[in-house]
Parts: sequence; C-alpha cells; structure tokens
Amino acid sequence: MSEPPTTPGEGFHPHLPDAAAQSGRPLRARLHHIRADALDGDTAQTGGMRRFAAVSGTTVGSEKLWMGQTHVAPSTASSDHHHGESETAIHVVSGHPEFVFVDDSGDGPEEVRLRTSPGDYIFVPPFVPHREENPDPEQEAVVVIARSTQEAIVVNLPRLYALGQGEEA
Repeated sequence: MSEPPTTPGEGFHPHLPDAAAQSGRPLRARLHHIRADALDGDTAQTGGMRRFAAVSGTTVGSEKLWMGQTHVAPSTASSDHHHGESETAIHVVSGHPEFVFVDDSGDGPEEVRLRTSPGDYIFVPPFVPHREENPDPEQEAVVVIARSTQEAIVVNLPRLYALGQGEEA
C-alpha cells in the first residue's frame, strides 16, 4: 500500500491535499471517510431518541442518500413520526429495539410491534407513521439508518395512526 493509513482526528482525507487548496473541486469528486467519532448530531430529531448523520448532503455532498445512527436509551420510546417521501432501511446494531406501527390493511386498524435483535433489518416505506421503543431497562439500542433522501426527513406526529384516514401529514 503506497498511501499511509488514515489516523483519527486528521480530517476526511489526511493523505490528500487540503480541500481548501482544491477550491474548484466538488465534494462528489472524491471518497469520504466519516469516523465514528465525527458523526453530526445537528440533524432532524424525534423525542426519545438521538439521530447522528454520517452521510448526507451537508456532511459529504450526497444527493440521494442519508445514512447515520439512531440511539434509543434504555426503557425509552420515541415520539410517533414518519419520514415523508423517504424510504428508510434500518439495521439493528445492538439492543432489541421494537418498531411499532398501525396496520390498516385488514378489517380494522391494528397496532403491530416488530421485535428485533442485532443483525436484523427493518424497511419503513414513505409516509408510514411509526415509533421505536427500547424496552430493555439497562442496554441502549443502536441502529444504522439509510434513507433515500439527501437529508433526514422527520415529521413528528401527535399520535400513531394510519395516514389517509381523515388525517394529514
């Protein structure tokens, strides 16, 4: 390997010229290394959880993707919310978070709880109201999230309900 390895705390590209010296080059002309200790907490939030952006339009110039982490403290539930037009993929890293939504595809609306374990995945379609819960009294739940939009869209809701039943987002 001819390039030196990256070292924590040396920026996005420690062995490449300073980005300021490349004033005409867009962010999309190079790879970006986002370290675990450099995630951005200045992203859309929901009560009861904490989101951290890694890949976004703001952090790396992405145009069609947002990716980051969500942390839910022990014995905590997030507020009800949806993610607008974003498709959302979730990978459970640690803990046993539960994802709650209302399924109105049957005879009547029914609250559904998806219980997960590390390594599991969840897909959240656009505009589907849901919440995350962490029933564990001791362990934080951590998930990695990827969204089909450049920034995190979060629409916080007063309660969990199925859209299209006389309610607007």
